[in-house]
Amino acid sequence: MAHQQRSPAHLSPSGDTEDMTDMSMLLAPRLAHFAGVARTEHVTRAAQEMRVPQSTLSRAMVRLEQDLGVDLFARRGRTVSLTPAGRTFLTSVERALAEIEKAAEEVRADADAATGKVAFGFLHTLGAETVPGLIHAFRADHPRVRFSLVQNYGEAMLERLRAGELDLCLTSPVPDAPDLVARRLDEQKLRLVVPADHRLAARRRIRLAEAADETFVTLEPNYGMRRITDDLCKEAGFKPRIAFEGEEAETLRGLVAAGLGVALLPPPAVARPGVVELTVTAPRAVREIGVAWLDGHPDTPPVAAFKKFLLSRRGSLLA
Repeated sequence: MAHQQRSPAHLSPSGDTEDMTDMSMLLAPRLAHFAGVARTEHVTRAAQEMRVPQSTLSRAMVRLEQDLGVDLFARRGRTVSLTPAGRTFLTSVERALAEIEKAAEEVRADADAATGKVAFGFLHTLGAETVPGLIHAFRADHPRVRFSLVQNYGEAMLERLRAGELDLCLTSPVPDAPDLVARRLDEQKLRLVVPADHRLAARRRIRLAEAADETFVTLEPNYGMRRITDDLCKEAGFKPRIAFEGEEAETLRGLVAAGLGVALLPPPAVARPGVVELTVTAPRAVREIGVAWLDGHPDTPPVAAFKKFLLSRRGSLLA
């Protein structure tokens, strides 16, 4: 049968993105049917294997050819053979169907209760001890659950949460937004970190107002810890004079050790030489740690299990 060019039934000559999207929507439901007919080269046999009425399958193939504007099959009764255009089309269709099947297997695997995956975000300062300890404890009962871990500052994690890139995140301050659900889990005492040779280094406790004349090193303004620092200093009656802004707490400790300022920070995982950490007695210097997730977002079984585990650790998250 000679190759016959048809006029596409649903594709406008502009060929723009909208046209391509429309064509994809037209073709997608028929691709598996096409592959089945092409594999068997027999409409009746393909209909039996795919458990669809033969008449439905025949109409679908005719409509597919009309939409493409080319003949895909040469027909001899109920037996068919691929045209050159059909063979070209089949190669791409089989590749597309294989990718779809691969994607389906991946999402099923990620949702599996025993071996699924949790996309979990957390603050840098919780990465050295807190998060490894949590995952270790959780996997005592869920040894094969996998984790995709993301360390970032609070606002960046909330953006990724909203984008669907994270299932859960540990952050501070605990967010209050209509599209998120957040639960307070624990609080962490903050300390005033000063150089080891500082005039206050011999002290164990300090009122924050006593540091009003000091130069501070802080995290950048979009970090939750920076907002907490600004708020605590304001409550103590002063606005901090800031010399350096950074992105990571341990870098700030290094700046303090070098004598470049003082900082309000959570406790380190490992003591840093060259600095002294003072308990702040007034105002009450703490940061709340909470877990957040997207409101209305359905949980897979492994995410639901890890969320339940985190909520069970209220008051002992940082222990």
